Parts: sequence; C-alpha cells; structure tokens
Amino acid sequence: MNKLLIGGAALMLGIASCKKPAINKSPDLVSTTTDTLNNKTSVVPSKSDSIPKKVEAPIKTDDIDPEKISVDEVDFKYLKGKAKVAIKSAEVNQTVNMDIRAKKDSIIWLNVSVPGLPVSIATAVFTKDSVKIHNKYEGSYNEYRYDHFSEKFKFNLTFDILQALIVGNRPFKKNKSRVIRENEYFLLKQHEGKVQIDNYIGQDKKLKKLLVTQDVTNTKLEMDFADFTALNNTLFPLSNLITVEYKSEKDQKIYQTVINIKHTKVELLEEALQFPFKVPEKLLKKN
Repeated sequence: MNKLLIGGAALMLGIASCKKPAINKSPDLVSTTTDTLNNKTSVVPSKSDSIPKKVEAPIKTDDIDPEKISVDEVDFKYLKGKAKVAIKSAEVNQTVNMDIRAKKDSIIWLNVSVPGLPVSIATAVFTKDSVKIHNKYEGSYNEYRYDHFSEKFKFNLTFDILQALIVGNRPFKKNKSRVIRENEYFLLKQHEGKVQIDNYIGQDKKLKKLLVTQDVTNTKLEMDFADFTALNNTLFPLSNLITVEYKSEKDQKIYQTVINIKHTKVELLEEALQFPFKVPEKLLKKN
C-alpha cells in the first residue's frame, strides 16, 4: 500500500505524545527569543520570508528547464541546536523543548524536555535503518524499524524526510522534476509512485514550502519554512510549520495535526559531536 512520505512529522508526534506532566499546554509559539551565538553562527530571525499557506489566482508560465533552477541546500557535517516544538492534534496538545544534534545523512539525536521541568523526559536516536527511544518519564525503552511508524501513523517514514524537516532541504533530490513558474516561486513538481511532491522555491533559491499529497487517499503533508537567517554562508529556516491532514480508517473522518518548530539556537559545525544515549540495563533486558 502506498502511503504519504512524511516521516518527520509522524516522528515528532510519536515522541511528544508520550505521557508526561501537562505543564505547558499552549500549542501557539507566536514569537521566540533567539540565543546569541558566536560571530560564526549568529542567528537573527526575520519574519519577512514566510510563504502564504495558499496562493490566490496563481500565475503560471510554461515549463522551465529543471537544470536551470538551482536550490540553495543547507550543507553541514554536524548540527547542534535547540528548538521549541508545539504539537496540536485530536489527541495531543503540548509544547516541548528539544535539544537537537545531527551528523549529516547518518544520525539524528533528540533530547526532549517539558517547560518547567529541569530534567529530560525522553531521548531518541535515529539512523538510516532504525529508531531508538528511551522514554525516561514512563521508564521504557523501544527500538523500531521505520515501518512501525508508517503503520501507526498511516504514513511512510524515512530518515531523509526527518533531516529535511530540521534543516529545510528538499527530501527528494533524485526524482525527475518538472518546473513551472507560479507567482514569485519556482514550483518543482515530482512524483514518488502515487505520491505528488510540490517544492516551492523562492527568489533566494531556498525551499519555502513543501507539499506532499498521496493521490489515492488525498492525505497531505505541508511544510512552510520561514524566519530565514544567514548561517555559515547559507540561509537557514528558524521556523517550520508542519500540517498533516489524513482520513482515519476507524471512523473515516478527516483529522489534522499541526507541528510548529521554532529553532532558538543553531550551529553548523565541522567538529564531531557526541550522541549520548544511555539506557538502564533492566530496560534493555525487557526490550
């Protein structure tokens, strides 16, 4: 069965939906205070780069040669940062803090805490093949293949999509693209089986919006990248508003999950990072 390739959104939901103290229930992150980093990676958010959710009366032109459209991808060896993540769905209404570390195309490490608590409630490590989650609050440890999340959330899950979700790069680069001009954006249209991918590229060559639609079920994933700032000779999106819309197989109703990611500190590094992940022996034996 073909399912929408959304990975990252389902993953964030899976981690943050763990049972935890409901200290901060507000899903709205209207503003964020950005940490001042060193001169190499100074982050100053700007709200002028956001893309509208819907484009009214689109102006389209003839197809453009995809080879003539360049996209400014965020290149890095290691990434280290902090973010506030607000998640709202029919089952979840929670804001959490996340420490993020990543090695490009290899590993992503997330440490989750709840505002108001001084300790971590969960740590997760994602590689190309597996997901490991240590839920410290519940006292549990689990290892998963990505198809576990695909089945649970009715979407296919990949490491590449999660990485793209964090840094604002296109998750589908090898697919053949058809390019048209739509208003002030270049629209790169791709297909992955029965999944349609629309990449909206701005005049600054950055991905401003990603829309992924499953043709059969009409399940949709939308990512809107904003608050771009100069970081290591590239533009990095400090905000990502993720909207997932799907039909429940149980009651056939349409449900929506909204995830609002606000990076408060980001560093792109050359030096290797550590990815600490310690699990009590008794939990390893239960797994």
